[in-house]
Amino acid sequence: MTSFATKKECIEKILDNNRRICGTWPKPATSPLVTGDHPELDASELLNEDDQKAHQSLIGALQWAIQIGRFDIQTAVMTLSRFRAMPRQGHLDRVKRIHGHLSKMRHAAIKIRTDAPDCSNVPVKLCDWEHSCYADAKEEIPLDAPAPKGKPVTVTSFFDANLCHDLVSGKSVAGVLHQLNKTPIDWCSKLQSTVETATFGSEHVTTRTCTEQVIALRLTLRHLGAPINGPTMVLGDNELVINSAAIPHSKMQKRWVALSCH
Repeated sequence: MTSFATKKECIEKILDNNRRICGTWPKPATSPLVTGDHPELDASELLNEDDQKAHQSLIGALQWAIQIGRFDIQTAVMTLSRFRAMPRQGHLDRVKRIHGHLSKMRHAAIKIRTDAPDCSNVPVKLCDWEHSCYADAKEEIPLDAPAPKGKPVTVTSFFDANLCHDLVSGKSVAGVLHQLNKTPIDWCSKLQSTVETATFGSEHVTTRTCTEQVIALRLTLRHLGAPINGPTMVLGDNELVINSAAIPHSKMQKRWVALSCH
C-alpha cells in the first residue's frame, strides 16, 4: 500500500487567506516564478502600508506551506522574502503567482516510500586515505545514544547550486534535499553568504552546507534510536566538486576552498 503525506486542507486555507486579502482567487500558474526572472531588478512603485502588510501576510503563509512539505516553492519564496521590509508592486504580483502555483498544484503530496534505494549502479571512488591527514578519521558516535532498534534507514542527500542567482549582489543559491530511504524528510534553499565567480565555488559551498546537515541529521537519528544503514550517499551534478571531496590528493586552487573542504 502506498502512502502520501499531503496537506490539502492547509493549502486550501492558505488559498482562502489569499482570496480574503486580495479579493479574488489566485490565477493558476504552472511554475512559482517565470524562468529567468530577477525580482531584485524590479523597479515598480513601492507599496503603501496596507499593501506591505498584505505582502508580508502572503509571504508568511507561503513559508508555512514550505514547512508542511511544499519544498517546490522554497527557492521562489526565499527570493521574495528578502523584500518584506520594502516590497514593490512587482514583488506582490510575484507572491500572488506563487499562490497561483499552489492553486494549480494543490493536490501535490510527498510519497512515503520505506524501501531502501538501490545505489549499486552509482560509481563510488574508493581512494587510499592512509597517507592523508584523515587516515584514522571515523564518525563520532554519541555515547549517550539509545540502542538502535527497528529496521535500518538509508540516508541519501542531494545538493545543487546556481551561479549568480542575485544579479545585484552576485550571490548564488544553495539547494539541499535529504531522504530517509526513498522519502524526502528535510530540505533547504538559501542564499549563500559569499560571492562566487565560478560554478565550482558555488557548488563547493553547497557541498559543505550539505555535509554539515548530513552530520547533524545522522546525529539526530542516532539519538532517536534509529539504526543507520552504512554511510550517507551524497549526490551532485558537478564532477569536479565530487572529485575534489573524494580524492585525497586533489588540488584546491583557492585557500578558502581548501579550508572549506577540510
